[in-house]
Amino acid sequence: MTHAPKQAAGDSAVRKKPWYRQLYVQVLVAIVIGIVLGWRWPDLATSMEPIGTTFITAMKMLIGPIVFLTIIGGVAGVADLKKVGRTGIKALTYFQLGTIVALAAGLVAINVFRLGDGVHADPSRLDVSGDAGQYIRTGEHQHWWEFLTGIVPNSVFGAFVEGDILQVIFLAVIFGVALKSVGKAGEPIIAGVNRLTEVVFKVLSFVMKVAPLGAFGAMSYAIGKFGLSTLTSLGSLILLFYVTSVLFVVVVLGTVLAAFVRLNIFQLLRYFKEEFVLILGTSTAEPALPGLMRKLEFMGAEKSTVRLVVPTGYSFNLDGAAIYLSLATLYIAQATDTPLSIGQQLGLLAVMLLTSKGAAGVAGGGFIALTATLSTVGHVPAAGIMLVFGIDKFMSECRALVNFYGNAVAALFIARWENGLDLTRARRVLSGEIREEAEKREETGNQEGQEKREERGERVDVPAARADEVALPSARPAEENRAVPVKP
Repeated sequence: MTHAPKQAAGDSAVRKKPWYRQLYVQVLVAIVIGIVLGWRWPDLATSMEPIGTTFITAMKMLIGPIVFLTIIGGVAGVADLKKVGRTGIKALTYFQLGTIVALAAGLVAINVFRLGDGVHADPSRLDVSGDAGQYIRTGEHQHWWEFLTGIVPNSVFGAFVEGDILQVIFLAVIFGVALKSVGKAGEPIIAGVNRLTEVVFKVLSFVMKVAPLGAFGAMSYAIGKFGLSTLTSLGSLILLFYVTSVLFVVVVLGTVLAAFVRLNIFQLLRYFKEEFVLILGTSTAEPALPGLMRKLEFMGAEKSTVRLVVPTGYSFNLDGAAIYLSLATLYIAQATDTPLSIGQQLGLLAVMLLTSKGAAGVAGGGFIALTATLSTVGHVPAAGIMLVFGIDKFMSECRALVNFYGNAVAALFIARWENGLDLTRARRVLSGEIREEAEKREETGNQEGQEKREERGERVDVPAARADEVALPSARPAEENRAVPVKP
């Protein structure tokens, strides 16, 4: 009887929280300041680059350990290893189908509007230098099958040193299965992994406090370095990419979410507004990974499913990168007067289905994947990527946002498929009936009250189940467990 009032009180406390203390508001203000600085004082804004890169580097420093620990915890936390394999196969199947649809969306968009026609760029006269030249050289030496053979690292620590997320995922799955297989001998290690995960997330919370500074530095540098003129010179291509991405999220992902999960895509977009602004400011989805997993678990998605699907999706489920890859490839072909038949475009799609997996966790990964695609097919000159190099920074935000929401929908879809989603709770969370902050305040208040009563020596009454009931554990969160009647 006392639960509802406490919840209401918690919600009231959340509403009274000053707006300027909200992280997404601080990041949004920092983005606006960065845009103004880059526009009015470009030289000063360019010097802000170390602020943004330092924050992103600090985040990427933690991504490897977070992915490793959460996947181990997810795999080891499953009662049956067969479920791990079943969940993994379902997730990879979903990822591949989603990538095919995203690639097709980019191909259709650029074929309909054909923005590259009339450019008549000569690849031999394009200046290939700087970072773009390095990306081209790296991509030309990569093959479509290298993401498969490159999954196995040279050493256990090599994957973390090089920041190769695919290799980290491989190691985490192997370690998680091994810990589960050894039974009781592995339980202390699993407990240690869970405790270490809490420590790493605490370190992450410290880093996130300077997220507004990181967003300010990144946005200042982008506008100061490339200028607003870059947006206007190739604005039509940027606009086409953004419109295609928005339609993909609302129509494709929205249909999947509504038809199979029975949730609303617009409520989901609002629920992740803090992560949206953070990605918008930093141009990368890595900083939002911990928040995505925490909020999905709070919605009622099974922890083991979330911790297996989401980190894997960050490497295998890159819908935004897929749209960009297909759109940019055909734009370059059109701009360099390289005709491509329908059969050749389908061949490109098949190659991009594999090369797009190499766009995660690597600096310039999108360009390397693009160059690898062009080099593998051989029809389109790789030097043509110089035509889109200048606007890549302004497309990276949208790319990362689509990747992020694609993984959110994927995790909910797989959780629903595995009967590991509390749909009633998810709807209440998305509608705002249950707030994360309010629930934490209530739990903290109850715990503090119980500790005070224990200190005073008072008796703490714990409600017990009736004699004809037995409390059964389940995979749901603790607050969802119910006493189940048992017949004599």
